[in-house]
Amino acid sequence: MSVYSFQAAAIDGKQVELSSYRGKILLIVNTASECAYARQFADLQMLYERWKEKGFEILGFPCNQFNGREPGSHAEIKQACESRGVTFPLFEKVEVRGPSAHPLYRYLTAQAPFRGFDLRTENGEWMDRFLREKHPEIAEGDGIKWNFTKFLIGRDGEVRERFETPVEPADIEPAIQSLV
Repeated sequence: MSVYSFQAAAIDGKQVELSSYRGKILLIVNTASECAYARQFADLQMLYERWKEKGFEILGFPCNQFNGREPGSHAEIKQACESRGVTFPLFEKVEVRGPSAHPLYRYLTAQAPFRGFDLRTENGEWMDRFLREKHPEIAEGDGIKWNFTKFLIGRDGEVRERFETPVEPADIEPAIQSLV
C-alpha cells in the first residue's frame, strides 16, 4: 500500500485518484486559511514554483478541526487560497484525526507517527507547551497535532518524512532536493 491507493475529492468536487501523481514527489499538507500558520502558504507556493518542473506537487487538504480555522465553504476556501497566490492542488475539507479522519490521513499517521516537536526551537517549544496546556487530548498519540502538518512522499508513493506545524517550508527544501 502507498498513497497511490487513495482517492480524495478536489476542491471542485471531482474525485482524484492519488495514483494520478505516480512518479512525483508530493508534499501533503493539512491547511487552514484562517490559522496563524497560514503565513506558510507563501513559502509553500515558493517551494511549489521552484520544484514543480522537477516533478514536485503540493496537495493541500483544508481542515477545520483545530480551533475552527477553516470554517468556510469549499468555494470560500478556494478563494481565500487563491487570494494568497496558491496555485497548487487543493482538495475538499477533510478531517485529519479522530474516528472520522480521511483514510489517507489514517495511513499517513500510521506510516509516520508523531515524534515530537523540535524543542530546540522557539516555535517547537511554544507548540508543545500550547498543546499540552490548551489541548491535552490532541497532544497525546500519533495523530495530526495542528494545521500545516506536512508529509513528504517519495516518487514511489511511500512516506519519507513528517514535518510538524512549526517546521517552516523552507526548512523542508533539502529533503525535497534529496528526492529530486
